[in-house]
Amino acid sequence: MTAPARASPQRRGACPGLSVPMATGDGLLVRLLPIGTIALDAFAGLCAAARQHGNGIIEVTSRGSIQIRGLSATSAPRFASAISALGIAAGDSIPVLTDPLAGLAPDEIVDAAALAADLRAALAQGSFAQRLSAKASVTIDGGGTLDLDNIIADVRLHAEAVKGAAALCVSVGGDSRSAVPLGCIAGENAVEVTVRLLEIIARRGRHARARDIVAAEGIAVFRAAVEDLLVASARPRLRGNARKEPIGLHPLRDGTFAYGVGLGFGHADAMSLQRLAEAAKAAGARGMRAAPGRTLMIIGLTQQTAWPLAAAAAALGFIVRADDPRRHVVACAGAPICASANIAARAIAPQIAAAAAPYLNGSFKIHISGCAKGCAHPAPAALTVVGTSSGSALVANGSTRDAPFKIVTTNELPAAIAEIARDHKHEDENV
Repeated sequence: MTAPARASPQRRGACPGLSVPMATGDGLLVRLLPIGTIALDAFAGLCAAARQHGNGIIEVTSRGSIQIRGLSATSAPRFASAISALGIAAGDSIPVLTDPLAGLAPDEIVDAAALAADLRAALAQGSFAQRLSAKASVTIDGGGTLDLDNIIADVRLHAEAVKGAAALCVSVGGDSRSAVPLGCIAGENAVEVTVRLLEIIARRGRHARARDIVAAEGIAVFRAAVEDLLVASARPRLRGNARKEPIGLHPLRDGTFAYGVGLGFGHADAMSLQRLAEAAKAAGARGMRAAPGRTLMIIGLTQQTAWPLAAAAAALGFIVRADDPRRHVVACAGAPICASANIAARAIAPQIAAAAAPYLNGSFKIHISGCAKGCAHPAPAALTVVGTSSGSALVANGSTRDAPFKIVTTNELPAAIAEIARDHKHEDENV
């Protein structure tokens, strides 16, 4: 089939907070941003509440939030009450995301967990949740091995050593590659600088975002707001030779370890997650963290207990190896779970991962989106599949908003994607 005319870009809607669930194809959806490590008993309570009040499907998003599906108008308030009693979520304020091992990593430069707590308190006093877009967010990266480079945010703080001292480099409007740098600040000024930058955005209305302001007005308005607190000029983001994969074993500063476990295509049933928590408890772990990349970090293991736990997690269907082909395929919920979707993205993802598995590597990411909104992966991918009313549109090295080069039927997708992945691998081998 020939490629159609390019569809009009769509902007994703509001965020479904605990007090404001969002209607989807399988009922109401709630999104939680957990604070730090969730005690295993509290995590089990979350799973039980998801089963009692929803349909038992729990998702971990690319940004490290937890989503519960299948709630109703009657059950959603009861679920919110149960979660509030557990004390595991940050509420419906502006999301402040930290790196997966904030406060625990032995190589972090700044304690991002402590800084995030101070910032959340300041933002609550400033009523920013009522003045900013529901999509507005802040990231705080303490400079440890596991970073937030791929997370898009309005305000980004990344710890680096500047002139021999710890500092936070500030940028706005994107991920680590696309955000515009402003300069570096001392850690004690992080809250003040972030509040000033968010105030610039808030003054432009509920739908304003940092990237839009930069595009329309340039960077001067942001720089002027914080220039009196800059201790160093803007500089390129420093990166290691390779990004550390969250799946697997990670040492912690107290001598224990964390093990990153992935959720296949970002979701699992609550009973499997509850059994994972039970296995973690038996292994001596003290809690879990939801982390970017659709991962759960199991905290407080020893090297001896980590490997049996990984085996138990694998038996439950979780991802315990970084080279698992499911790690290279990102899929949204899709139809009929999502009312906007044109294809059953999540249902066909396992077939696509299996068909393309022999050819997948870290350089080839497949994004399967039920519609043009691209909620599961807004960034470009090596291959993006977009569900449309006329079939599945294939986009090379782009996002759901880019023009497709081909449309295939859903039944043709696994074979078509396997062929594309194979050709890509052969090209890499012949370079």
